[in-house]
Amino acid sequence: MIDLSGKVAVVTGGCSGIGRGTVGVLHRAGAQVACVDVQDDKGSALADELGERVLYVHADVTLESEIATGFARIAEHFGGIDILFNNAGAAEPPGTDPFDVASFERVQKLLVESVILGMKYAIPSMVARGGGSIVNTSSVAGLQAGYGPFAYSVAKGAVLHMTRITAAALAREAIRVNAICPGFIPTPIFGRALGESTEDAERRAKDIRERAHAFQPIRIAGSPEDIGYAVAYFASDLARFVTGQWLAVDGGITVGPRQAWDEAAAIESWTRIGMSDEQVKAFLGVV
Repeated sequence: MIDLSGKVAVVTGGCSGIGRGTVGVLHRAGAQVACVDVQDDKGSALADELGERVLYVHADVTLESEIATGFARIAEHFGGIDILFNNAGAAEPPGTDPFDVASFERVQKLLVESVILGMKYAIPSMVARGGGSIVNTSSVAGLQAGYGPFAYSVAKGAVLHMTRITAAALAREAIRVNAICPGFIPTPIFGRALGESTEDAERRAKDIRERAHAFQPIRIAGSPEDIGYAVAYFASDLARFVTGQWLAVDGGITVGPRQAWDEAAAIESWTRIGMSDEQVKAFLGVV
């Protein structure tokens, strides 16, 4: 297990989904962890469950005043900040008009501006402590079309580019900046995008998890902890020579189109140009 003993980590959106899984991974790695969220009941329960090395801080990541106050409290409580995982987020509801500017701006505020605010209020503490690691949640939707709605995908692409620019600017301060591009991780984000209650969104996540094995080449569902392990790597000294990079934790979904890894899809695709099933199998080397 990666050792983060003595490190102070901040996880935004830490009460559920990827954030919750990452809080657990970082805690098990020995870090002191601040969970920043607006779900107070879940946050208090999480802190009670994991004990004194976990602090819950209420802060809306779209409000600079709350981020400033929250991060100041974290630095005072733990003595500083070494690791920041900018993770809080949600997508616009399905069917939203891509050219609805008000909706677009809300998504950018949540997914892009919040990352800027997180870095703004974590960096001074990192500089004072001699360096640090920032990890931003992007998405496979930020890499190519077809994996998310319009505003969400644009925002996640912006997070990737922001990661590179800030990595270049902060290297002189011994602060590394990297990004993770999750693939299909069944969490309540899907239900919330549909306007479902917290309970219904969690039930939907469970249902999706049971079906997700057929969505990518690796035939198991991804988990929030899978993202957490990648965060722990980027946060650790094992990644001391890594900055300005992104890692797709996606079960292989971005290796190519579905016919690259799904025999049935390959046969369907190639038979459209007149090849027989047997010819396609021979072409693909399928026995």
